[in-house]
Amino acid sequence: MMRKGEDFSRICGPLLLLQFFLLPVVLRRVFKAFHYRDFRLMWIGACTSAIGTWMQAFAQGWLIWELSHSARLLALDPILLSTPIFLFSLVGGVLADRFERRHMLIFSQVVQMSCALFLTFLAGFHMVKVWHFLTCSFICGFGQAFGGPAYSALIPTLVPKEDMPNAIALNSIQFNAAVMVGPALGGWALHSLGATWCFALNALSFFCPIVALLMLKVRFLPEKTGESILDSMKQGFHFIRRQGAMQALIVLGFCMTALGVPMRTFLPLFADRIFHGGSGTYAVFLSMSGVGSVLGALAVADFGHVRQKGRVALGLLMCLGAGIAGFAFSRSIPMACAMLFLAGASMVGVFAMVLSLVHLMVSNEMRGRVVSVYNLAFRGGMPVGNLVAGLFVPLFSAPAIFAVNGVVLVALGLYFFGFQRKVVEL
Repeated sequence: MMRKGEDFSRICGPLLLLQFFLLPVVLRRVFKAFHYRDFRLMWIGACTSAIGTWMQAFAQGWLIWELSHSARLLALDPILLSTPIFLFSLVGGVLADRFERRHMLIFSQVVQMSCALFLTFLAGFHMVKVWHFLTCSFICGFGQAFGGPAYSALIPTLVPKEDMPNAIALNSIQFNAAVMVGPALGGWALHSLGATWCFALNALSFFCPIVALLMLKVRFLPEKTGESILDSMKQGFHFIRRQGAMQALIVLGFCMTALGVPMRTFLPLFADRIFHGGSGTYAVFLSMSGVGSVLGALAVADFGHVRQKGRVALGLLMCLGAGIAGFAFSRSIPMACAMLFLAGASMVGVFAMVLSLVHLMVSNEMRGRVVSVYNLAFRGGMPVGNLVAGLFVPLFSAPAIFAVNGVVLVALGLYFFGFQRKVVEL
């Protein structure tokens, strides 16, 4: 008669062997876009820079709160970052279709590096004020207004079309891995080295994407045109109007950021007033959101080829709303972390799915303009959402406002499922 140990070994042995052989296959599928040299270079450069940016964002958000204890100023910082993007993104999209996209990205990195060096100097000599942070955020937003469309248009050209959803998902991983790692490193640097090092390390991190851009083999050689910038913008809008589903995707991008992103902006307030913690609690919240985002992006990278992307995106939008509402109602740190994990995974999932659909519907010649319109809606939702939250949080409390935001996102997903079938059918 077979003993229990032998029975366990006979059952689990083949399973472990199967897992050993299947794991490399799964990893190759998940990280398929890494097979392409130029994409690897850009991913590493962008990830390093994003980690530095989130180190600075962590220190900046906490210092603004420490210096002012004002929810309105805390909300004003990302508003000023996003305002130039809202104003100049369309022009940036036209230029991304007219000029070498690498050069535009290098210009963007230099602008943001200069701001980080300026804050390093001010923090090092204990001269930094809230208005310095706000001014630098506005200038960085100006750089991102021209670099963002160029970057979004460049990434899909580094891989074949069939691997584009995988590349977009992996690109989401680098950003969200930075959300997870950056605040953790920022918290360590803030407590161990001081705020100056958070800004200095961010300034150094910009060298990585600049070097990567200089090493790229892919070149974008736009056709010469005598059209004005305004005429080129009109062409982009005309293309979007012809694609009915594209308009719905742009609306989704705006609503997702307007209702979802402000929760991350107000995490310092939640950490301090609701959970009675400090910068450590704030770092844990940001990191848990980042962990969820990374795992969500990995899932999209693995299943990015799935059909009915629109249906999946709407389902994830409703999960995002549920996560935000759940966080608003949480009164324990473990439950809050679980809700942030769900919201982070859902947000990056719906973002990657929607952006993949946008890229799959547009040609390379129109990519900069069309993506700039989507980015305008996507990034424009941030200042609008933060402004509304900044106005109403002092009146009704942060949990009440974000509970409403979560419920509205769920209702929006149900509306698109029931009445806007163009997205469901994508």
